[in-house]
Amino acid sequence: MNTPDIIDLSSDEETEALCVKDIKPHLLSVIGRETTSEKNDVPQGSCGIKQEKLISEELLHTSSAHNDCSLPFPRQFWRSGEYETGKDLGPSSLNSQNRLSIHPKFLHSNATSHKWAFGAIAELLDNAIDEVKTGATSVIVDKFTDPRNGTPALLIQDDGGGMDPESLRRCMSFGFSDKLSDSSIGQYGNGFKTSTMRLGADVLVFSRCVSKGRVTQSIGLLSYTFLRKTGCDDIIVPVIDYEFNSSTGKFERLHRHGQKHFSANLSTILKWSMFTVEDDLLNQFNDIGPRGSKIIIFNLWFNDDGNMELDFETDPEDILISGSHKIVKTNDSTKNLKQKHVANRLRYSFRVYSSVLYLHMPINFKIVLRGRVVDPHSVVSDLKYVECIKYKPQVDGITESEVVTFIGFLEDAPNIDVHGFSVYHKNRLILPFWKVANNSYGKGRGVVGVLEANFIKPTHDKQDFEKSNLYQKLETRLKEMTYEYWDYHCHLVGYTKSKAPVSTSNTASRSSQMSHLKSPINATKLKIKSAAASQSLRSTEEPSGTAAQFHADEVFSDSSWSASALPEKRRYQGHSGTTVQLKKPAIMAKFADSNGRNSVMQAHEQQMLTVMAENKSLLAECRKYEETEKQLVLKVSLR
Repeated sequence: MNTPDIIDLSSDEETEALCVKDIKPHLLSVIGRETTSEKNDVPQGSCGIKQEKLISEELLHTSSAHNDCSLPFPRQFWRSGEYETGKDLGPSSLNSQNRLSIHPKFLHSNATSHKWAFGAIAELLDNAIDEVKTGATSVIVDKFTDPRNGTPALLIQDDGGGMDPESLRRCMSFGFSDKLSDSSIGQYGNGFKTSTMRLGADVLVFSRCVSKGRVTQSIGLLSYTFLRKTGCDDIIVPVIDYEFNSSTGKFERLHRHGQKHFSANLSTILKWSMFTVEDDLLNQFNDIGPRGSKIIIFNLWFNDDGNMELDFETDPEDILISGSHKIVKTNDSTKNLKQKHVANRLRYSFRVYSSVLYLHMPINFKIVLRGRVVDPHSVVSDLKYVECIKYKPQVDGITESEVVTFIGFLEDAPNIDVHGFSVYHKNRLILPFWKVANNSYGKGRGVVGVLEANFIKPTHDKQDFEKSNLYQKLETRLKEMTYEYWDYHCHLVGYTKSKAPVSTSNTASRSSQMSHLKSPINATKLKIKSAAASQSLRSTEEPSGTAAQFHADEVFSDSSWSASALPEKRRYQGHSGTTVQLKKPAIMAKFADSNGRNSVMQAHEQQMLTVMAENKSLLAECRKYEETEKQLVLKVSLR
């Protein structure tokens, strides 16, 4: 008997893409647009025929077991990796082809990097977002009903480029990624395995791809249930492939390593998946267009209370974390506001979490959750008295790219006990409402910020950052930023004023020098003073020092409050800043730029540039009149 395809676990590609179209009307036209120079032979890659046959002889026993509804391990994720105490799993070994064996237990231990189920789903959404460059326009997240027993499964589907047979095999192995870190969210080559195995014990992948004139569709099964029940001491991944025959207009079996090998893989997939006949498997491609992929995760994990971790029943348009979405009714308005705020709801509602997951949603891309499009939400739109603080992180004297932090009070301040910074990395939310400030005395309450920190590295599960020296410096800087913002703005929301504005000697001197000027100079002086007051222009100084310093070189503030509330010069540990006011309507405006980014942030940046240009013009005019004043004073003295 032949056994399933055994994937060489030395490579991985994470281009899981999905879609919702019928292939047949498009196939011939798509093929016609592709080049036809590629031959029908498929590259062997790292899993050559000889190697697969040798390994198959060693694992003949793995296809003998039968699939039933009972699982050979607890349904709770955190207990499902437990093995019998004292059982010798045996050392990893190399066969005659120098192939390292990886025990199935690694699938579970590898998935424990995801502490949170939503973080695992987000990992799969990242793959869809990365497929925008290949034409992906949507990703579907939905409930899928297991036809065997009616239990819920999780469906992730998008219409990206799909995967050819080799790419699918790399995707389902470990440690390989051909994504460019500068242009893609994913880069470690491990996300598909960690995320799918964190959500459920088993996953089926359906993928269709058009490459160099060939249309292929592949099906792969990564099954923790199969591996545990059959007692495998290596990770076996059965994969089958089909190729479109333009003369017959049908997909035909692609025998990469012979008919018997294909039949063995197909038999294993049918035995251990939710589909019992080949036609049912192939019907899953009916809603996939010319390119795309579909991921179905089944045998979903339970929580410690014995309930399914993902709740599909409470809200038909959402996916919730079971047991964590209970709102406690109370007469305390502060607690009620906190419970209803996005900072709390994103912990248990995937609709809320996915709405803030990306800083800039591509304009032609959408997330469809259980049949309804997710509306992107900008945390900045929830703020008032907004300042935009731009600074430049430095590492060993080298200046990184500029970082703009938007900071302000929540609209419900001071009646809401929420604070912290939502930190993004390459457009992806890593830390939502990161509490950098000690709020034990109420200082910083209601102060929220948003920034994109591409200069520090996220952890593998993309739910935190690596605790580097640069990370620690950022944490300190954001804490100082919170306290300073509080000191100068807390009175605007009803707290006792902490600090009074401080005037600089330069401003006082300039005012005294120009006070005696007559019209039209006086009129111009008043115009300049008014503009300077409303825009709170302050000088810019370059930072001194070396490694891992942050330079707050410009600050831009919301003009919906009195300009006199701001000091003429504020300093962050010796670094001064420049403040320019933004109008509230600009903060609330939403529009898309030529790069397809649709965000409130774009309105802020455009307003900042406009006001800065006006500042330069006013300063030039001011210097002109100062020079005129000097000449007039000189003429008077000569008389």
